[in-house]
Amino acid sequence: MLANLTPFLLHWALTAFALWVASHVFKGMRFSSTGALLVSALLLGLANAIVRPLLVWLTLPLTLITFGLFLLVINAVVLMLVARLVEGFEIDGFWTAFWASLLMSLLSLVLGAFVLGGTPDFTIQTSPGPGQVWL
Repeated sequence: MLANLTPFLLHWALTAFALWVASHVFKGMRFSSTGALLVSALLLGLANAIVRPLLVWLTLPLTLITFGLFLLVINAVVLMLVARLVEGFEIDGFWTAFWASLLMSLLSLVLGAFVLGGTPDFTIQTSPGPGQVWL
């Protein structure tokens, strides 16, 4: 049972840490208590699992036209949604949410690689392998 819960707790802790760092970097993002921070991290994880895929699907044409950059806007909107739901979590505006969500994504990527382990989902091939030809 605990083994199944460990990845969830690690992701929750990473999200909470990323939120905490972002709130210290950006003056327009504030938490009134540690409890508000932890609840926000939990709701952000749920929103990213449930709401974000729906928003990505609904805005797919715009995301394709912008070569995926619109996903940054979706991340900011989800963060603003969580701030509206959690008492004690305030974001002053869209641009604060935009830059905070970008910083949080980068922190989660880097820290997740160290804490959760594993290898990246991509490889860089510098030359064709035996029997392969680059086109």
